[in-house]
Amino acid sequence: MNFGNLGFTEILMIVVVVLLLFGAKRLPEIGSSFGRGIREFKKSLTDVNEEITKPARTERLSQPAANMETRAEEEARPEPKRLLN
Repeated sequence: MNFGNLGFTEILMIVVVVLLLFGAKRLPEIGSSFGRGIREFKKSLTDVNEEITKPARTERLSQPAANMETRAEEEARPEPKRLLN
């Protein structure tokens, strides 16, 4: 088990210091909140990615529908009365 340049002894020392600082009771709370934070971060990245790709697709799809709506409004609108001939 080797994380970058950290060996087993260095990782063990870090774990001991963390246990001394926070205590055994608080470690599960810290771990769960850290996991929740990572999940929310991943979810926000996914949402941002979807928002970036989604408008390009919906814009292309919504343009013909918008054109049809304006045509229907123009056809349904009566011709204005003329005041002067």
